[in-house]
Amino acid sequence: MSVYPPFVLDKSRFDQSTFNGRLRHFIDIVDPRTLFTSNQRLEASVKLLEDFKEGKIGPNVTNKELWEAQKIKQAIIHPDTGKKVPLPFRMSGYVPFGSVTVVGLLLPNPSFSQMIFWQWLNQSHNAGVNYANRNATKPTPTSKFILGYVGAVTSAVSIAVGLSKLIKKAQNLKPVTKILIQRFVPFPAVASANVCNVILMRNNELSEGIEVVDKDGNSVGTSVVAAKQAVFETALTRIFLPAPILVLPPIIMSFIEKTSFWSNYPRMRMPLSASIATLCFAVTLPVAIALFPQYTKIPVTKLEKELQEATTDSHLYYNKGL
Repeated sequence: MSVYPPFVLDKSRFDQSTFNGRLRHFIDIVDPRTLFTSNQRLEASVKLLEDFKEGKIGPNVTNKELWEAQKIKQAIIHPDTGKKVPLPFRMSGYVPFGSVTVVGLLLPNPSFSQMIFWQWLNQSHNAGVNYANRNATKPTPTSKFILGYVGAVTSAVSIAVGLSKLIKKAQNLKPVTKILIQRFVPFPAVASANVCNVILMRNNELSEGIEVVDKDGNSVGTSVVAAKQAVFETALTRIFLPAPILVLPPIIMSFIEKTSFWSNYPRMRMPLSASIATLCFAVTLPVAIALFPQYTKIPVTKLEKELQEATTDSHLYYNKGL
């Protein structure tokens, strides 16, 4: 396949049936360079895509220009509302704006107040990303998002503080061991809070169902079964996402601290720790969201009886969400 295959509106230029294709697609989606797109460039990209849809583009317009225009639009404009997503809450801004929080979560020997602050800030940013990139085809009460936010913050803070107290009270652990274990406390706290956030903020889908479509994109109906599977897959993604980000940096830093470099350049701790955490974040994000296809195929036999009677297809599809 050429680098830029023939352009298809609202489709990915990479094969979404394979993990490699999804990974390349999401690397495009989280590209932070789109954060610096000017209003003029955005307007030109939107106009080019509209012209393509109406069959008005000239013969000199290349597939590369069309794919780049779609990349820019998808990175900035919400597909349902048609409005610009705020910079900190775009998927392309997730790493640049979220790295500060990740570094804060990995600070050595944090006080309880510091721990609470960074867990709160992390879940606040996550809530903003979830809300800004929500499925807006069906109105969801703001109270649902507030409930998810409060639940995520409460669970994150409770788990982090609770584990820290247990570690400090442990009598059989050496001081060095306690410090090492303390570094891994952010992961179970963040992972649990992420799952809580997904379940609470998407509770409306679990009760009302999500849309399922046929292979041509035609709506067949709504399914609670598909909604449960979509939320489950998203929850698994949210557990995997913080694992390398919050587990690998402490392991890497523990090895670096034993080297002569560390004793010779102790002031490098923060910039080195921040660089390692940001790198892990940047690598992990597209991998995590590429684990499952955005549009997942589900056998009709697993769906509700009314959906089985409404189609002759063997499989239907649903949008998993991010």
